[in-house]
Amino acid sequence: MKYFLSLLLVLLVNVLPAQTTEKPFIKLVEPRKVQTETKTARNYIVGSTCKNCNLTVNGQPVKVYPTGAFAYELNLKPGNNEFNLIAFSAPGKSANKKLLFNYTLPAAPDTIKTLEIASIEMLPHGNLFVMPGDMIKFKVKALTGCTIIANGNIPLYEMQENKMPGIYQGEYEVKENDSFLVSKIPFSITDNTGKTVTRNSNNWISMFGPLAPNIAVTKGRLSHLLFGLGTDRLGGAKIGYVDSAVQLNIIGKVDKLYKVKLSKTRTAYIDDDAVDFLPKGTFTPESLTNRWTVYGDSAYDYVQLGLSVKLPYQGFQLINPSRIVVDVFGATNNTNWITQLENVKEIKNVFYEQVEDGIFRITIELKHTQHWGYSIYYNGNILTIRVKHQPKDLSLSKLTIAVDAGHGGSNSGAGGPTGSSEKMITLAISLKLQKALEAQGAKVIMTRTTERFFDNKERILFYRDSIPDLLVSIHLNSSSDPITVTGTSTFYRYIGFRNLSHAIYKRMLELGLKDMGNNGSFNFMLNSPTEYPNALVETLFLSNPEDEMKILDEGFQQQVADKIVQGIKDFLNDCKNDEQ
Repeated sequence: MKYFLSLLLVLLVNVLPAQTTEKPFIKLVEPRKVQTETKTARNYIVGSTCKNCNLTVNGQPVKVYPTGAFAYELNLKPGNNEFNLIAFSAPGKSANKKLLFNYTLPAAPDTIKTLEIASIEMLPHGNLFVMPGDMIKFKVKALTGCTIIANGNIPLYEMQENKMPGIYQGEYEVKENDSFLVSKIPFSITDNTGKTVTRNSNNWISMFGPLAPNIAVTKGRLSHLLFGLGTDRLGGAKIGYVDSAVQLNIIGKVDKLYKVKLSKTRTAYIDDDAVDFLPKGTFTPESLTNRWTVYGDSAYDYVQLGLSVKLPYQGFQLINPSRIVVDVFGATNNTNWITQLENVKEIKNVFYEQVEDGIFRITIELKHTQHWGYSIYYNGNILTIRVKHQPKDLSLSKLTIAVDAGHGGSNSGAGGPTGSSEKMITLAISLKLQKALEAQGAKVIMTRTTERFFDNKERILFYRDSIPDLLVSIHLNSSSDPITVTGTSTFYRYIGFRNLSHAIYKRMLELGLKDMGNNGSFNFMLNSPTEYPNALVETLFLSNPEDEMKILDEGFQQQVADKIVQGIKDFLNDCKNDEQ
């Protein structure tokens, strides 16, 4: 009997899997180099190790998440800071990595000690084509107590900026008789002995000549006007997209942006690759308004206004009550009446006003509280505003939902401590969302169903042609602070589409996630279409180890997809029987 028990024990040892211990490793996503030069005291070490490993940094224990991810905050002292990372899973099994951070305190601003011009800044930034009335600002850092002249005739005045002597500023209004050439601007500095030194600007200024063509037409399907010259990682703030062959009065240029005169009081900017010029002598774009028609078909209502030329425009949404407002630049009222047919289903009323010379405003009152989308385009010279009807049946099974998996291909998006990528996780969530919506009977249009690159411009045109009832774009957020910044958020651009993103957001918070807000006026390309309600969902912060751990779990991904579906259903339920 003892023999058989011993034999059975041997067999069990050979059959049952042995409990193995992972080989320790340390893989960092931040910092990316062993030696880091920095001018900030706060830095982070972010990465991953084996899932059953312990980790220390200079002997201090660091939390390792079940995924193996970790994030550790550093508070550096000036000079060299050494850190020794040790990952270990069992006695004799360890891995270590040494890091060096060289923290240099920012140099205190210093004054110029010799007769020289240290720096020149011109505003607007970049090479300029200017016209009379344009303002140019100059800022120079130089030796204090001197006289500085720009372009031979523009005096600059010394300021006490942050108690720093030697900062000179001045501004100049371009005159009719100015003769700026395509050349850099000379700046001269003269001390109290009469000695003078000259330095040229990095950029040039030139007059926008009277013989140059100044009327341009938009080209392509995604030409858009910008409010101003400001920009961020999402690009400049867009006024909106305009149709092709729209005529623009060009009055200047800042680097690659043409300055456009919309009216006496309004200007805008447009990319130079978005326009072609018409021959010199083309009339300035302006028109009297002509015949109006307001009518509908089975899916849309239409407002049509006759013009003699394709003029630029700006559309926006208002709520309480819901209205679509379109400003037509260069148009002057010459209308005696508006014909409104009874076959309209969404338009309640249409009226107009001449806001000021060169700005003609069309206001379209809607029957429903919810905006369902509109587009503005030209049929010949007839300005057309196409207004989408609220669907007759607001059940998911009767609607077409677009699901956009953010990023893809060469555009990886955010990254997590374990090396996870936003593009892969957004695709996984989007595929689950597709199945969840289809289970409700919805028709689903997907940007991508595989790991591939899809340019944002392609996405916009794809959905402009597909015209879904709603669009939801799936993303993950990222922060330079991987420890304290966490949570979920949603984004919309137009106030008329806020209810969709807010309904989804409230459901996402039911997952116990930190409240990072339902954010409006979001200047992102996928939120820029006006043709359909759209929302962007930043599900979690992939940069945070705990958020990453959650979103890597397929069960949690499914919960996210289910909450988005519930949010869409909440939005639709709020729209039912909701006439103004």
